[in-house]
Amino acid sequence: MKKLVFILLIIPSFIIAQDDLLNEIDTYDASDEFETAAFKGLKIVNFESTKMVSKKELYFVVSHRFGSIETGIKDFFGLDQAVTRLNFIYGLTDGINIGVSRSSFQKTYEASLKLRLLRQKREGMPISLVLFNSVLINTSLDKDELPKLEFDNRLGYAVQALISSKLSDNLSLQLVPTLFHDNLVAFEPQENTQYALGLGGRQKLTKRWSLNVDYGLHFNRASDSPFTNPLSIGFDLETGGHVFQLHFTNAQPMNVNTFLGQATGDWSDGDIFFGFNLSRIF
Repeated sequence: MKKLVFILLIIPSFIIAQDDLLNEIDTYDASDEFETAAFKGLKIVNFESTKMVSKKELYFVVSHRFGSIETGIKDFFGLDQAVTRLNFIYGLTDGINIGVSRSSFQKTYEASLKLRLLRQKREGMPISLVLFNSVLINTSLDKDELPKLEFDNRLGYAVQALISSKLSDNLSLQLVPTLFHDNLVAFEPQENTQYALGLGGRQKLTKRWSLNVDYGLHFNRASDSPFTNPLSIGFDLETGGHVFQLHFTNAQPMNVNTFLGQATGDWSDGDIFFGFNLSRIF
């Protein structure tokens, strides 16, 4: 219950603090040759978007994913089983971002690099292309349970190509070819190197609200695997250039390797997780 009270108190402070910047939303500069705001958040829902942190800006993103709402009132619809991720992203340049994060899921630390190769233009270039690379360290693995455990077993890697296009003022779509590798997999029959394709989009509903959806299609999941493909649906609320994201998903973990490789929920059974992202720019 303390977590719930804290959340209810902090959400208004994030929103109200940005209201004086509302005049910055969706401004259009006819002199700019590039398309802007294909996505307003750094993530669509689970997948990274092609949005970049600007040079010398620092984003602090708090991501919270509750437990399954299927548990009902017993766990206050997942409140008692929450996963939290704290992420810092810094813009070395407008096209190069670095990040570090820590997730409570498997006590995972991550270092990331986001590199923009192409940027969509209003005339000519029809897409934006961004590469996202990450390295994970799973610090929850226990040598008492795995006597032969070595540091290399804790590591995981991911490489993604983020390919987006703003098709109209209201609609943006994105493809995310993905390769990720876990030195120690969660399900023994699973191959260490795995392949997936992310599909995502943003439909603007009003000046401040948008509907976001993404889905991860895993290509070489082991037969009889307990894990599923992640499907996520969310809403973005813009508050003066900052974005507050609310979503439902069948994947509780939030790093690339974990939400693609270890999603356990099932939409058809109501086994889904509510979550949100709060961002602050420094």
